[in-house]
Amino acid sequence: MLDTEILSNYKYILNEWRQKGRLQLSEREERLISDLMIDGYHAWYSFYKTLMSSIKVKVSINGKENTLSVGQAINLRADPNAEVRKASHEALENVWKEKEGLFAQILNHIAGFRLQVYKTNGVENILEEPLLNNRIKAETLDIMWGAVDKHKNAFTEYLNGKAEILGEAKLNSYHFWAPITNSDQHIDYDKAVKFVTSHLSQFGPELASFISNAFEKGWVESENRPNKSAVPFCIGFPQTGESRVYMTYSGTIKDLLTLTHELGHAFHNHAMKDVDSINKQYPMSLAETASTFLEMIVLDAAIDQATTKKDKLLLLDEKLKRSVMNFMNINARFLFEKKFYEERKQGFVSTTRLNTLMKESMDIGYNGSLGHIPVHSWVWTPHFYITKSPFYNFPYTFGYLLSLSIYAKAKEKGRGFEKDYLAFLRDSGSMSTEELVMKHLGEDITSESFWEKGMELCMNDVKEFIAVQASVRTPLQNMK
Repeated sequence: MLDTEILSNYKYILNEWRQKGRLQLSEREERLISDLMIDGYHAWYSFYKTLMSSIKVKVSINGKENTLSVGQAINLRADPNAEVRKASHEALENVWKEKEGLFAQILNHIAGFRLQVYKTNGVENILEEPLLNNRIKAETLDIMWGAVDKHKNAFTEYLNGKAEILGEAKLNSYHFWAPITNSDQHIDYDKAVKFVTSHLSQFGPELASFISNAFEKGWVESENRPNKSAVPFCIGFPQTGESRVYMTYSGTIKDLLTLTHELGHAFHNHAMKDVDSINKQYPMSLAETASTFLEMIVLDAAIDQATTKKDKLLLLDEKLKRSVMNFMNINARFLFEKKFYEERKQGFVSTTRLNTLMKESMDIGYNGSLGHIPVHSWVWTPHFYITKSPFYNFPYTFGYLLSLSIYAKAKEKGRGFEKDYLAFLRDSGSMSTEELVMKHLGEDITSESFWEKGMELCMNDVKEFIAVQASVRTPLQNMK
């Protein structure tokens, strides 16, 4: 039947459904488990979000005690004042110590329920579901992490360089997001639109037309107003082929990059507007590809146009934070989750053990380059509690490295690459990731050399960062 003309276009997705069906119980049993999940499994995640939103954090800033939400306290990690960053970190740690027993119960019950479902369905490998959902092979994931581990020393060098700039022997975790220069640069929204349009338009005519159309028709809601959610997102409307971007723009380089990132998601939707509905659902491992790709174009353009060493170092730091998060932080999350699930099979994992697992994973993930390791990261990282998608971590690194390889191809081929790129996006919902990359990029992602191409681009950023840092030994605020 799959070889018939009417079904051949849906061969991959139908085979995928069949494969997933083999992991399920009878229809009656699946309905029963699904009903139990509402007030059991998914209810724990709902409780986690409710509990987290109810927590108030008291942080002392300039001698005055402030009562903040968890999100507000976490955002202080990027405050220019080192004392504020430290105070926020310590206040949060105190809260986590007080509440860790509650969060340990939630995490253990979510994992316990998931493992029972797997056991009932005959699933032994805890990575089977996330690998299937992300349409990648286990060997591909292992090879990707192998390439990351092989080149971590470069990013340790960057972290040590940042520690030196901040006057520390080892970079404390709560200073990672710290701005390394005092930048008073404000980018007006109109200026940001012109900058983004100008540089993305150089990629190809389709993207140029799409970006201009998105801004002209008001598809971006960016107003900075009180009581507005800080979470940016992009949503597509399949019947019209249009998208809408929602964000809060306040004039920073991060806002400019967020704008670009969400437009990347919108362009992915645009590329798939004529694709049959059944083939439009692409996996998380590819969801961040288009957005990160456009981000790289704009960020590199900003670095190239930086007029002072101070601005260049600021932008390189912004870029390298992304690499560290993908190669080190997410690696630590992945290691923690694997260890946790293996231990959860034997019974309840205590708070002491969870803290130990987190510390061990962070030490490995960051190559021992961080001080004051946040052992309670397992508490405030929501990805560990998401019940609809287990191992909500490695797809980020996968998509990031994949977009780097696409970016390298784009720079090599120039504007002529846009046609291949559009074909890549259109097929992103109808084949495995290995097949997709081989078909449109001619690359084998089960080979370590593929992943090393992306790693090399990031390592070059480290070299440039260290070179700029070494060229100045005066205080950064005086840098020209």
